[in-house]
Amino acid sequence: MRLSRFFIDAPLSLGQHALPDASAHYISRVLRLSAGSAVQLFDGSGSEFRGELLEVGKKSVTVELHERLTGMPESPLQIHLGQGLSRGERMDWAIQKATELGVTQITPIISERCEVRLNDERADKRLAHWRQIAISACEQCGRSVLPVIHPPISLRDWLPVEADLKLVLHPVAAPLTSHARPQTLAFLIGPEGGLSESEVEQAANQGFQPARLGPRVLRTETAPVVALSVAQQLWGDF
Repeated sequence: MRLSRFFIDAPLSLGQHALPDASAHYISRVLRLSAGSAVQLFDGSGSEFRGELLEVGKKSVTVELHERLTGMPESPLQIHLGQGLSRGERMDWAIQKATELGVTQITPIISERCEVRLNDERADKRLAHWRQIAISACEQCGRSVLPVIHPPISLRDWLPVEADLKLVLHPVAAPLTSHARPQTLAFLIGPEGGLSESEVEQAANQGFQPARLGPRVLRTETAPVVALSVAQQLWGDF
């Protein structure tokens, strides 16, 4: 039977721990787990901890961790996804699936055809929301390390990102299979309206090479799923 598995936003070690308020509320009030329930916790460091709940109150939960495990190995391919900022569920979907597919870092990109505009307050709220989506995806898929979710930045500011191989998706280009195996990969994917030709040219000037995924043009939320899957198959852990 699979144990209930939770991310705890605090360093973990063997022994007793009082869980943070948000985790305690979810375990006690949402899942309604009781004392004696077996759990598996991780803190994003790469380790997993098994134990059981000692006390479960309305506002506090105490756990006893008695076994430390090695978490799921991360992919040998480190991928930084530059994802064009899109509306609501489309961006949520891209972040969720990219996390499940082993991405290392995600940066939301603000480009010419981006239809979403965020002020500082909204950007902070969206960043916290996206981080929670990544946490939930890690809890579900078994990852023990969280991907880094960066604040949204302009395309121009992101383009100097460092990687062995830098690719921008483009419908007229060589397929991914034409590239040699990298250890680090930067993927640029446009928003709902795509990247403009001038933006593709800017990317090329910063060392990005065009790459295509097939004969069909994919939606902004579909492209990262396909791109990351192909990259993991070619160079990662698929």
